[in-house]
Amino acid sequence: MARLYNCDKCPAYCCSYGRTVVTKADIKRLARHFSVDFGTAMKRFTKQGEKSSERILRHQADEHFVTICRFLDTETRNCTIYNARPKICREFPGEGRCGYYDFLNFERRAQDDPDWIATTN
Repeated sequence: MARLYNCDKCPAYCCSYGRTVVTKADIKRLARHFSVDFGTAMKRFTKQGEKSSERILRHQADEHFVTICRFLDTETRNCTIYNARPKICREFPGEGRCGYYDFLNFERRAQDDPDWIATTN
């Protein structure tokens, strides 16, 4: 299936989710990537989610959104752990289209501003 979006032209809307659930396999992958043990990776990179059984990625402050994934480079807007990213990120958007990219292109045309970004600030 052809990709109908370009992540390099997006400010990383998908990385602004407040709740990015990670699996044990994701935490193990992060542990290997950073050469730390599972417990250290879990403590350093995740926190307790809304449900007692879930872990979610930690976040950082961002100029475009209230918070953003801690692994997003806020200057380049690229993932700093691309090869070790969680499964949910690997599967996004799940189809050939990205709704965020479609929205961004529509708004940039409507605003007649090729750099327009919708923000929550």
